[in-house]
Amino acid sequence: MAEPVGVAVVGASGYAARELIQILLKHPDVRVTVATSRQDESPRLDAIHPSLARRIDLACEPFDADRVAERAQYAFLALPHTASMAVTPSLRDRGVKVVDLSADYRLSDAQVYEDWYGHAHTDPEGLQAAVYGLPELFREQIPAASLIANPGCYTSASILGLAPLIAEGLIERTGVIIDAKSGVSGAGRSPKLGTHFPECNESLSAYNVGRHRHTPEIDQILTTAGGGGEPVEVIFTPHLVPMDRGIFATIYARPVGTPVEHDLLELYRSFYADSPFVRAINHLPATKDSAYTNFCDITVRVVRGRIVVLACLDNLIKGAAGVAVQNLNLMLGAPETTALF
Repeated sequence: MAEPVGVAVVGASGYAARELIQILLKHPDVRVTVATSRQDESPRLDAIHPSLARRIDLACEPFDADRVAERAQYAFLALPHTASMAVTPSLRDRGVKVVDLSADYRLSDAQVYEDWYGHAHTDPEGLQAAVYGLPELFREQIPAASLIANPGCYTSASILGLAPLIAEGLIERTGVIIDAKSGVSGAGRSPKLGTHFPECNESLSAYNVGRHRHTPEIDQILTTAGGGGEPVEVIFTPHLVPMDRGIFATIYARPVGTPVEHDLLELYRSFYADSPFVRAINHLPATKDSAYTNFCDITVRVVRGRIVVLACLDNLIKGAAGVAVQNLNLMLGAPETTALF
């Protein structure tokens, strides 16, 4: 039996990092050998995440590319936006393959990144080398990649919900409306006023209307899924709902031709027939059905001549840590489902 592959979790203090470590502890082919944190006291992982007590004996350490490369062949970056591009080149120069959970490598155009994130992209070479890490659409490109741009939670639900319709030319490419809701953990673990319990409990609110950073990412990947040509343009409106976890996207699109509901559902089942973590269902999905799993549940309806797609997933798993492990599995040549059921 081959020795487990060493993996590093760079930025181990957040919610997605905790989920990632919990999944990796079940993985037969890997071992978490490095965890980094910017906290000065270098705490143990089970001090940051008490749920990991007696499950892993590892202390966090400051990031050092040489030390990571000595003990890990793969690194997951669970860092804030703009922080990943500061460490990715040093890891790749040392032969470490990177799965980046931030948005730093998801947009192929550096100027678009700067326009939406307000920060110049400092690693154009990495930006060009990155493969978008949504296995359902880019399964063939992922295994050979040295840098994976792991998709976000809103984007995963939105793209998976729309890709079959765009790929088959069944909807107009502009005027697509995505009304999406997220649980509070999607905002991360750092305290913020808007996600403070008294502020968000028993309240529903929209935010970043017309300027959310996932918008160009959704446009870009759906345009690619549609074979290029006329750009896809979505109107994406996110909302914060008072629950711990989950993404729910209700998507409205104008059909090309006369849609038949049964045929659309069969299209989704065919399109995702080789995708073990997409469930095309008859009934209306709910966030509790996909919570704590790596599944994305999707259904489709025809309402007054419009196509309505409903998609939901767990923002911390299928929207972050779970799909990251899917990508690792493809890079390792392991079954895509390893450690995810």
